[in-house]
Amino acid sequence: MYTSTFIFEAKPYDAEFHRFNDEIAARARLIPGFLGEEDWYNEETGLHSEVYYWESREAMQQLIGMPVHKEAKSIHDRWIGPYRVVLSEVLSTYGQPGLGLAHIPETA
Repeated sequence: MYTSTFIFEAKPYDAEFHRFNDEIAARARLIPGFLGEEDWYNEETGLHSEVYYWESREAMQQLIGMPVHKEAKSIHDRWIGPYRVVLSEVLSTYGQPGLGLAHIPETA
């Protein structure tokens, strides 16, 4: 399993941001190998984190290569301040399988 995590400071959003965000999320969910997503907001730091879970690196790369994703990236500074992207391979997961993303399989 793989994850793509986007950590960022948000600026004010407008209708165009929401259009891009909704379209990218909807298209990501249709990619074969998409396993789920979650997002977090830290009130103390003001940082947001969006995590997408993938069955394979190739599935993850499909999101990154999407034209709408590239278009949004080209104007991201309108809505997003400093950011960091973390692409990871998951070595194992354990714990309560029903918590959050129940359809993501546990790994050994």
